[in-house]
Amino acid sequence: MRIDYHTHHARCGHAQGQLEEYVQRAIELGLDHIGLSDHMPLLHVDPDRYYPEMAMPMSELPRYVEECLQLKERYKGQIEVRVGLEGDYIEGCEEEIERIVNGYPWDYVIGSVHFLGEWDITDYRQTAGWEGKDPLEVYRQYYDAVQKAVATGFYDIMGHLDVIKRFGYGPGKEHEPEVIALEKAALAAVAKSGKAMELNASGLSKDCAEMFPSRRMLEEAISLGIPLTLGSDAHQPLKLGEHLDKARALLAELGVTALATFRERKREMVPFET
Repeated sequence: MRIDYHTHHARCGHAQGQLEEYVQRAIELGLDHIGLSDHMPLLHVDPDRYYPEMAMPMSELPRYVEECLQLKERYKGQIEVRVGLEGDYIEGCEEEIERIVNGYPWDYVIGSVHFLGEWDITDYRQTAGWEGKDPLEVYRQYYDAVQKAVATGFYDIMGHLDVIKRFGYGPGKEHEPEVIALEKAALAAVAKSGKAMELNASGLSKDCAEMFPSRRMLEEAISLGIPLTLGSDAHQPLKLGEHLDKARALLAELGVTALATFRERKREMVPFET
């Protein structure tokens, strides 16, 4: 089974390529499943006053879902198209998130933490947000938000669980025991929830130069029995599937033999090949 469940497209503003181009590229690559999972519209900031090109406008959400469903039907028999969403967790916006999660016929929803308040810790334009902050306190806030996201029950897959490391900012080595404790607490929350987690290969192309999550966290996740799926987090069609060969090889090395796939919010574990 060859799958890619994490992709972004022109509609979100910071990616390239139309949805159909991703489906066609997935067929070229021989994928069995292509997951379309663009960003949820912004809820807690005014899109007109915030950084541009962050997510699709709310008015585009129904059009996004409609196009995904059309592609699922059009390419039936050639590839399995799964209709997904990367749904940010924003503390204080739970009711709005729940309406979006329950209001459309998703196959799966990825739960990701990008924002600490109005600061998007994954945006290269906002790295100045680290200035003057205690990195350990930022890590505490981030992993607290991850646990709160898990506790909502809104999501099927927890996304890039340690993305806080993306730009290489973080506590010094002397704080590693506490960082490990934060990671383990977040993973324990995912395990308790019964939800899946992705191995997001895109970190190999970022400043941190390792997948999300790290091998250390991945080994802990496997020991806890957390179901795993795969995503490239591609932001252009030619990046689809990037580094997933390395991700599959790592999973095989660690003894993982099946991946989580989703249809209509129901999980099915399927065998995969490296």
